[in-house]
Amino acid sequence: MRQHVVLITGASGEIGHGLIDRLAARGDVRTVTLDLKPLEKPLRAKVERSIVGSILDGGVLENILAEYKVTTIYHLAALLSTRSEFTPVTAHQVNVEGTLNLLEFAQAQGRSHGEVVTFFYPSSIAAYGLPGAEAKKKAGPVSENEWNTPITMYGCNKLACEHLGRYYARYYKQLDAQEQSGLLDFRSLRFPGLLSAVTVPSGGTSDFAPEMIHAAAQGKPYDCFVRPDARIPFMTMPDAVDAIFKLVEADRDRLKRQVYNLAALHLSAEEFAKIVRSEFPDAEINYELDSKRMAIVDSWPAQVNDSAARVEWGFKPKYTLENAFAEFLFPGVRKFYG
Repeated sequence: MRQHVVLITGASGEIGHGLIDRLAARGDVRTVTLDLKPLEKPLRAKVERSIVGSILDGGVLENILAEYKVTTIYHLAALLSTRSEFTPVTAHQVNVEGTLNLLEFAQAQGRSHGEVVTFFYPSSIAAYGLPGAEAKKKAGPVSENEWNTPITMYGCNKLACEHLGRYYARYYKQLDAQEQSGLLDFRSLRFPGLLSAVTVPSGGTSDFAPEMIHAAAQGKPYDCFVRPDARIPFMTMPDAVDAIFKLVEADRDRLKRQVYNLAALHLSAEEFAKIVRSEFPDAEINYELDSKRMAIVDSWPAQVNDSAARVEWGFKPKYTLENAFAEFLFPGVRKFYG
């Protein structure tokens, strides 16, 4: 008999690490991971199997289908925002075609073992696209169905996959003589900028805030690439992992949509810098505007309306403006850099 497992793609990132640790602590499921590179040794001991391979390789997915009974998929594998702008065709292949492969895989799993497969997909604030700074100021808190006109390839990919997930969950092969939908339960979170104390920012468009903290903790000057008044939503990495599990474990009957906004902090670059300087008085934070990256930030909401997540499945971040810096970010980066 095939083993009952949870599948995590793109498991080598920080969210993947958080999911593996949480699932291992529960002890009631076995986890299989799929990534282009092998898991680090401490994590490999916590999973059933670490598969090195691509989500674009149909043979790899067929082998998993033949060997395992997958009932939950956390699909984290993606080409991230900055690289996607430089290689849009590759971004589409990895982010959209790769996700389509996983959705087909999930549908096949559901057919093979006759149970609904829960499919978690991490979307992004990049799925939004406001026309500029003035519209952003007037928009107020933006809900999930507003301003879905992204201006980046990564944002286009995320929005496309949200729609694909909705199609597979509700309308898959709707003209077929036999009912085909209902075997896949697609759930997605639109993450804001994520703040981590233990992962060095990789140059993403929302990384101007965490870059400030990490530079200050190392005693390095930092040239912020956005205006002082640039504002987008943020949340901490631990809250992001908590939210994933809370959504996946929520009763389907309570959920009225497939995609949910999330946010915990809404800070401008200068407000963020002021808090960083309060902890690191010698921090040298300057502004050197990158007009192209600033235009992308101006296309994202200053604030999102996440009331649906709070009402329907009880989203409530642990780290807010009152404690995110003092209890998580500052102690974490000080420990990280010794």
